[in-house]
Amino acid sequence: MYNIVKKGLMILGLCIALPAFANNYTIGTGSQSGTYYPLGGTLAKIWSENIPDFNMRAEVTAASVENIIKVATQKQLVGIAMGNVALKAYTGEKPFPRKMPTQVLFALYPNVVQFIVPADSDIHTISDLKGKKISLGAPGSGTRVSAVSILNILGITENDVKAQSLNYTATTSALANGQIDAGVIVGSLGVGAITELALTRKIRIISFTPQELKKISAANSSYQAFTAPANSYKNVPAFEVPAVWNVLVTNQKMDDKLAYEMTKVAFENIDKIRQAVGVTKFMTIDNMPKLKGVPLHPGALKYYQEHHQ
Repeated sequence: MYNIVKKGLMILGLCIALPAFANNYTIGTGSQSGTYYPLGGTLAKIWSENIPDFNMRAEVTAASVENIIKVATQKQLVGIAMGNVALKAYTGEKPFPRKMPTQVLFALYPNVVQFIVPADSDIHTISDLKGKKISLGAPGSGTRVSAVSILNILGITENDVKAQSLNYTATTSALANGQIDAGVIVGSLGVGAITELALTRKIRIISFTPQELKKISAANSSYQAFTAPANSYKNVPAFEVPAVWNVLVTNQKMDDKLAYEMTKVAFENIDKIRQAVGVTKFMTIDNMPKLKGVPLHPGALKYYQEHHQ
């Protein structure tokens, strides 16, 4: 009996002496050659260093659709996604089977819809894509959803092109090797995959006409016209394209205090985030609710309202 009590006390003592373990979380990002991955890694580092008992790592994923599904099923704490995809998830539109229990912590930066072709290509307009071999983005990615949606709005279906399903890296590699005629990347202006391609190959980004841009915005308000200046990529002329905001998505069930703390810590360390990922110059408190149609999480909304009284 004495030995049992003694062992019990020893175990209790060990339990008291052991330090508390941090909660481990993941943030869903995208391809390593895109912007989502370095941004997710930076946010994970900032939160891990500034929130007690909090440890987060960035996870490489197929991006928007996969991230939202994993957040909805609580396999990720947060995930980065394109606004148009987040809106489809919230309203239960395809490719989602039903309404997803997701909300937004804050908007991040605009994503630019970039149809890339070799500089000497005979493809000069969106309608020229018909019959061509095109990478429309990886399955489960926001690029895929956006590309298909935009082409459909303009009267072009997947059956009208020879569609390929490649991620950022595979798309630029296939373009460089002449394996496809065009490729779509919906990402930040200056995204690494296109920047690297332009260093070794002469490329162009297809411009949309004013009429096409108006038609796209009328069909889906999450898209806005965007003008990219010349030399946004090496020797690439200026181009006019649709753009959509990226957002940080979380589950509606996230604790309000944690959502508030994550939002607060992110904006208190915004200078460090901008040093690591320049495109986050668009990430401001004023822009937090930039995506219309999907509400801010109550914890994030509280932080926003404290700065807008």
